[in-house]
Amino acid sequence: MKNIRNFCIIAHIDHGKSTLADRLLQITKTITDRELQEQTLDSMDLERERGITIKSHAIQMEYEYKGEKYILNLIDTPGHVDFSYEVSRSIAACEGALLIVDAAQSIQAQTISNLYLALENDLEIIPILNKIDLPSANPEEVTDDIVDLLGCDPSDVLRVSGKTGEGVEELLHQIIERVPAPEGDPEAPLQALIFDSVYNPFRGIEAYFKVVNGQIKKGEEVQFMATGKKYFADEVGTLKLKQQEKNVIKTGDVGYIISGIKVASEVKVGDTITSVENPAEKPIDGFEEVKPMVFAGIYPVETDDYEDLRYSIEKLNLNDASLTYEAESSAALGFGFRCGFLGMLHLEIIQERLEREFDMNVITTVPNVSYHAYKTGAPDKLILVNNPSELPDPSELDRVEEPYIRASIITKSDYVGQVMSLCIEKRGILINQHYLTQHRVELIFELPLAEVVFDFYDRLKSISRGYASFDYQPLDMRASDLVKVDILIHGEPVDALSALIHSDNAYSIGKKMCEKLRELIPRQQFDIPIQAAIGAKIIARETVKALRKDVTAKCYGGDISRKRKLLEKQKEGKKKMRQIGRVEVPQSAFLAVLKLND
Repeated sequence: MKNIRNFCIIAHIDHGKSTLADRLLQITKTITDRELQEQTLDSMDLERERGITIKSHAIQMEYEYKGEKYILNLIDTPGHVDFSYEVSRSIAACEGALLIVDAAQSIQAQTISNLYLALENDLEIIPILNKIDLPSANPEEVTDDIVDLLGCDPSDVLRVSGKTGEGVEELLHQIIERVPAPEGDPEAPLQALIFDSVYNPFRGIEAYFKVVNGQIKKGEEVQFMATGKKYFADEVGTLKLKQQEKNVIKTGDVGYIISGIKVASEVKVGDTITSVENPAEKPIDGFEEVKPMVFAGIYPVETDDYEDLRYSIEKLNLNDASLTYEAESSAALGFGFRCGFLGMLHLEIIQERLEREFDMNVITTVPNVSYHAYKTGAPDKLILVNNPSELPDPSELDRVEEPYIRASIITKSDYVGQVMSLCIEKRGILINQHYLTQHRVELIFELPLAEVVFDFYDRLKSISRGYASFDYQPLDMRASDLVKVDILIHGEPVDALSALIHSDNAYSIGKKMCEKLRELIPRQQFDIPIQAAIGAKIIARETVKALRKDVTAKCYGGDISRKRKLLEKQKEGKKKMRQIGRVEVPQSAFLAVLKLND
């Protein structure tokens, strides 16, 4: 046990976590040069295409130092703010963290946020300056920034290059010397913390765990404490590049268990595994429940596929514990699920994974955040509003509260003005402005979450030419002047397009939505009015003009009354059509409404 080291790699996006992990695997000879590829641990096709890590990846390495063999368990973590939950889970299974900072970009928002996460869990932090081989690298200045942030000695900051492999050997020595060995009692009853799980279609559910106390043997009967279910450990082992079967996994080590579990809900991340023979008294303090930030409805295109969609979301949920879902139905779209995500990128990734891994065709409704509503008769009774249709009638409504976040934006001092005006446009309140160095500023804003959800991140990146980093924490709920904007097509409300919007922006967004839909809805043989309404009040209207069929084409010569008769008949037909006509809204319209500011 004293020769085990568990550590994770944390950093901002694109600071070179996965590339450094590749070098560590190469130097410890965990993988051969033949197996090595760029970002070896990123196993998902999506990760490879986008060049981002979505899932944390655990792998075990062996390394000899001063004549002793050490086992190093490395967990590579994602850098994007939407996947910060993955990071918090990985941190729980480690004793040390490698904090990587890009020598060209210096400290960014996510660097600070992940650092605080690691410090809360009392991890040993090893600061690393990566990408020192870049021509634009500025190692001296960035080292000073790291020293200011951590309060460490400049000599403690290691300089490495994940690309060339410079300084990586020294890093391994530092890991062994500085990261503490896991604490735990090998003799105590078994307690193992589950920090991840994946679904294998051939073998059922594989749970990844870290043994905190005791040991787990192959073939013994174990109990999952959260659900109380008992299983036999059919197979246990450690995570090399491929799984390696073992007979026993001892205290402090990280491994996997296969016990033939088929039902996804029986494995919970943060749960404790214990032995049936000699059970532990209480479970380990697991992770806090994840709080979704953005909600959207996911519906199957064919209503018959509802059960398949349920099955697919359950399996995805295993692999991604930050996805929450519950069943719901809609008048326009039939049966589906209300899903909670950590952000828009997370929603996009889930949608894409459903299509790729499970071959599902889905429709996604307009994303929104969760609000608290209160009625006039019972001003203390909270009504949770995840969907605009759940909002009480305006005549009964006392107030609506919306979630606020505390946003930390780090940017170059040249772009402070543009960033501020963007945040103020999004109803933000400036709390603090702090110069980290003479060229880099940290701005702290309080913003409504609803304004950040859609396009805030993209716009922030474009006005700062990519030099702004963004990170947020949920704050509290505040009363706000929100109204429900309904979209009526041909007099019928389309519930999938309803949205809760701040009353200052309601008119302009309602108008934009109507204009957008006018372009997207195909023309019929009758006029289609598209209206945006708040309650019974219409605030915007556009009309899709009718296609006119030339009924008089066959009349040549003869009396005018023949033509008139045909036109009158057409008029009658149009009237009737207008009464009974129904308008189908294409899927592209649902998605286009999201991109109103383009």
